[in-house]
Amino acid sequence: MKKDIHPEYYPAAKIVCACGNIITTGAAVSEMKVEICSACHPFYTGKKKLIDATGRVDRFKKLKEKATERKIVKAKREEEKKARKTKIVRKTVKSKKKK
Repeated sequence: MKKDIHPEYYPAAKIVCACGNIITTGAAVSEMKVEICSACHPFYTGKKKLIDATGRVDRFKKLKEKATERKIVKAKREEEKKARKTKIVRKTVKSKKKK
């Protein structure tokens, strides 16, 4: 390795999480601060914890609700159409039998 071009290596660097967890590892800086670590991340803990700064999760949920409402309305309309068709068919069958 060339001398004086590489950063200083700290074999006992600390990573401090917002939850208070401290991880010791090797790094080019002596101390780092992070927002989420493996002790508080929902993927590793199994807890659902939404970090949503812009409201995208709420927006997605609203869109999903609207889509399900539309499907329900569409299904009702199709049932009504089928009911109307069966009434029409029954009327025509009865009228043909009378003749």
